[in-house]
Formats: sequence, C-alpha cells, structure tokens
Amino acid sequence: MISYKNHIKVILDFLVAFLLVSLFSPILIISTIGLYFINDGHPFFFQLRPGRNEKVFSIIKFKTMTDKRDAQGRLLPDSERLTPLGRLVRKSSLDELPQLFNVLKGDMSIVGPRPLLPEYLPLYAKNQARRHEVRPGITGWAQVNGRNSISWPQKFAYDVEYVDKLSFLFDMKILWLTFIKVLKREGVNQSDERPMERFKGNN
Repeated sequence: MISYKNHIKVILDFLVAFLLVSLFSPILIISTIGLYFINDGHPFFFQLRPGRNEKVFSIIKFKTMTDKRDAQGRLLPDSERLTPLGRLVRKSSLDELPQLFNVLKGDMSIVGPRPLLPEYLPLYAKNQARRHEVRPGITGWAQVNGRNSISWPQKFAYDVEYVDKLSFLFDMKILWLTFIKVLKREGVNQSDERPMERFKGNN
C-alpha cells in the first residue's frame, strides 16, 4: 500500500531538492567559490552522521570556519576561526544548502529530526532512539521549537513526536515555520559564542 511516509515523501523530497538546487545554484556557486579561497581550497565540511535505522552517511555543509591552530597545534576557538563570509553564510542559513545533495542521494529528507553525531547512538534512551525510524532532515520539529534554546530531552521529545505524527500537513507546517524563523533569524542558527553543549546521556 502506498503511504506518504515510505513512498510519497521520498518522491517529494527528491523533486523539491532538485528544484531548490536549480533555484539556488547561483548562490551555491558563489558561496563555493568564496569559501574555496578563504578556506585554502576546501569550501565544504564533511562529517559522518547516523541516518534512518542508524545507517551512517557523510553529511555535507559549507565550511564556515578555517583550520587555524595555536602554537601547540590545537584548533583555535570557534569564534576566532569563523570568517566574515562564514558568519554571513551561517546567519542566512546558507550553510545548510549543500545538504540538498544529501536529500538527492536519499540519505536525508527536507523535514525530519536533525542528524547528530554517531557517538551519541549508545547514549539514547530506548524511546529517544526512535528518532532514527525516519530519515533525518535539513529542518525539523525541534528546530522550529527552539533548537539550541531547549534541552536535549526536550529536543528528543520533539523528534519522537515528529516520528509519531509524520504526515504531509505536518511537514508543510514545519516548512512554513522554518521559513518564518529564517526570515526573523529566530532560533534557527546557534550562537557563535554559545554553541549547543554536547549530549552526554540521560544520567
């Protein structure tokens, strides 16, 4: 039986991602060229993330920070490595655009729980791990409900709520709220000075 979750959503994700890549191709090209020169030939940032059923894939974002290190070879603080162009890319949420290629590949969805780090997998409570029953998204229910201003348990509760309520209308609601928050620059991008603390488990 054809369902939105397993069939229609996949097709819509591909079509929307293809349309957005075509629409934003000038911005993607300009940002890639600018970050290429600023980051010594490395405009993109790749990192392993778990997707649906905890299958690990390589997420792609624009690289907004340099690899500058101190005299001891340690990376400088994020605030010192963030370039002016990188700051602009973050504030406008353009750093998320390359993830459209993850959507085209089938690793991600437009809407879904944000993909986190593989090292968090053994730390989830059983119910929290249900966030991996669906493909991760570029935006999600937790992102439009506070993102880094809410606690990890609250974030995971929103993710599981999304899994339980997944539908076309729910996705449309999240996309609309994401659009509004991006316009207002409200709670969508984490502060450069106050990054989200790492998840250390539920104890």
